[in-house]
Amino acid sequence: MAKRSTLFIRIVEGKNLPIKDITGSSDPYCIVRIDNEAIIRTATIWKTLSPFWGEEYNVHLPPSFHTVSFYVLDEDSLSRDDVIGKVSISKEALAAKPQGVDGWLNLTEIDPDEEVQGEIHLHISVIGNRDIPTRLRCQVMEARDLAKKDRNGASDPFVRVRYNGKTHESAVVKKTRYPRWNESFEFELEDATADSPLSVEVWDWDLVSRNDFLGKVLFNINRLQSAQQEEGWFRLGPDKPKHSQHEGTLGSLRLQLRLRDETVLPSSHYQPLTELLCQSVGSHVNGNWPDLIMLIDETTTAESRQEVANNLVKLFLGQGLLKEFLDVLFKLELDKTTEPNTLFRSNSLASKSMESFLKVAGMQYLHRLLGPTINRIFEEKKYVELDPNKVELREAGCTGLHRTQTEADIIQQSTTHLQSYLSELLNAILQSATYCPLVLCQVFRQLYQRVQARFPDPEYRKVKFIAVTSFLCLRFISPAIMSPKLFHLRDKHADARTSRTLLLLAKAIQMIANLDTLACCSKEPWMNPLQPTVQQGIAQLKDFITRLVSYDDAEDLDLQERMSLQCGTMEKEGYLLLHRTKDKCMPMTSPFKKYFVTLSKDTLSYARTQHSKKSSFISLPKIRAVEKVEEKSFGSANVMQIISSDDTGQLETLYLDCKSVNELNHWLSALRKACSHNTDTMSSYHPGVYKADRWSCCHQKDKADTGCDKTKHGVTLQEWYDPLDPDLESQLIYRHLLGVQQVMKEKYLELNKLHENEEEQPEKGQKKTDGVVRLFSALQDLQNSHLAVEEEERSKNKNNFLLELQT
Repeated sequence: MAKRSTLFIRIVEGKNLPIKDITGSSDPYCIVRIDNEAIIRTATIWKTLSPFWGEEYNVHLPPSFHTVSFYVLDEDSLSRDDVIGKVSISKEALAAKPQGVDGWLNLTEIDPDEEVQGEIHLHISVIGNRDIPTRLRCQVMEARDLAKKDRNGASDPFVRVRYNGKTHESAVVKKTRYPRWNESFEFELEDATADSPLSVEVWDWDLVSRNDFLGKVLFNINRLQSAQQEEGWFRLGPDKPKHSQHEGTLGSLRLQLRLRDETVLPSSHYQPLTELLCQSVGSHVNGNWPDLIMLIDETTTAESRQEVANNLVKLFLGQGLLKEFLDVLFKLELDKTTEPNTLFRSNSLASKSMESFLKVAGMQYLHRLLGPTINRIFEEKKYVELDPNKVELREAGCTGLHRTQTEADIIQQSTTHLQSYLSELLNAILQSATYCPLVLCQVFRQLYQRVQARFPDPEYRKVKFIAVTSFLCLRFISPAIMSPKLFHLRDKHADARTSRTLLLLAKAIQMIANLDTLACCSKEPWMNPLQPTVQQGIAQLKDFITRLVSYDDAEDLDLQERMSLQCGTMEKEGYLLLHRTKDKCMPMTSPFKKYFVTLSKDTLSYARTQHSKKSSFISLPKIRAVEKVEEKSFGSANVMQIISSDDTGQLETLYLDCKSVNELNHWLSALRKACSHNTDTMSSYHPGVYKADRWSCCHQKDKADTGCDKTKHGVTLQEWYDPLDPDLESQLIYRHLLGVQQVMKEKYLELNKLHENEEEQPEKGQKKTDGVVRLFSALQDLQNSHLAVEEEERSKNKNNFLLELQT
């Protein structure tokens, strides 16, 4: 049994942001923090007070997380970025809305006294007998992960302990976020002041300005007198919140958030449900009607359709039945379609499942296909505009020293540029038939054949091609062209000029995908200059689809094996700056060198170039921790460390310097998930480096010290290349089916009445009834298992509470 929390985040847009630049605008971006750990940075949207981001993320969280915060900042090239405001939402607020949060949230001013983080290790005891306690002793041991308040990336923390009007202060520990004090303070206890709390505050000492607040913990004296002592790590909390003077004037963010807390049972509990779903797909292959899949299709609402599609695709992918599952959905969709022009144009379960399938199985193909053209457009930054109403002469510049370009000149040049980009992309699509993943070929062939059988008349001869292009071009290639960052083709969003070029290129691809130039050009006649290239592209696209669906069956591999090769392995690669240390101390100059790093199923390897022989390997089972490094250690906030053991058991550390916080968190997530089953992992580590005979984080001189901070392996980003988790997917499907169980029963009875009028063999009808009844039985058994686990958890917590009271 495992508890897993997943947070869906969609940062949609902002509005009414304040002006931060002398140009009368701002350059806003967002930073997302989970309990003060930055995990996401959106792209910067230049020169706007109403930015649109539209970025989506799924974040796997430890169940112990407290808050998710969104900070909006204005990017400045020459000075520090300006902070605009923030939105913070607690775990309790998210859990109180199972359907999720969707709306505009006002940005609030950032109060330094509320920006606290970290924990403090205390031992508080009451001295004297239980009847007549006399003194209160507070032992302050250490703290970890404190907020950085100084420019050197650290703080100068000290502790202030208050009780009954008296105050004690600890020594100041300079330049650290991981101080160790080991000091003890005592207070006299009096009955009259039993209600007065014990306050333990952490402050950052400053020589010139006022001290900065780092957080505090409050203790109830009555509870301490009953328990006699309390020891452990305590989370630092903020001071009393102050009323913001800028409330409502900092603008607002539109966010979509949904928290899922799942208790995942052992695999055996999900086996009946999984077998039933697989049998439903298998019955379709044998000629029977897939009643369970049909019920799911009929009862899934528009709001949950994408999530259900994602879960079903991953479930059947793990079972080796993904091709058969998609074929069932194709058949259901075709049976409901009477007008060919509307085929697969709605957001049905079939359409959403195909979108999910393309992202899971085709993302590497997409990068290889679009990467060169997208990179060329970003690098050239040509001014491209075909619409006469949008041509701006000042944007285009001039062709010579004495002649300004006319509108006709700009449109002619734009046509030339677009034809060049479009021709390059069409040639790439045509050539991609040789490296398109086999499973994509298989799925598109069965789609092609199904549509051909459903609409065999000569007047519908284009429909089978349009069915393929509606998914491949309209729902996969075209969206990736318009928003390359969302498909990981670029690190940042395009500027306004490049965005327009991408949009026009995407429109041209859509015209080609519709296989009808006249209809498209009648709506936007200014696209007519591209018509010759578009007509040629239609012929090329038909040729590509014909080659795609005509692969040799002799080359076919077992689907399960093929999918494990393409989607079941964790693969990530790219250039990073590396430094490896064993017994050597950290050099004073920059130790990093550029390497090409590759994460495969079993190893992390790196070499000087992408195609050179790999110079070093780290076996993934030998990795003991993957963590961030303090900014002050290397002067960079985007450094991570990989701690592994060699054959003799000696620890080695590899430092990786990433280009951005997003690249850092992508590598952290990929490595943490690849090492999720490692057994010999570290519970604590040093976020600093060992330099000048001591650790830079906590100033300890023992190099073998166990560590001053706890490992944070629980926070990871969900990626398209993640390994499959069958139990989690089964749990998510169970939760959805349980929520629509009553609707499914009503729909089942309705369909049963319709089938009573049809001539069927009793045996076939009996099998259908048995399948649906067994589904409801499997859901009931799973519900009982969850209730038993919850009852066991409550009993365990109650026993622990009673044991604590006795102690």
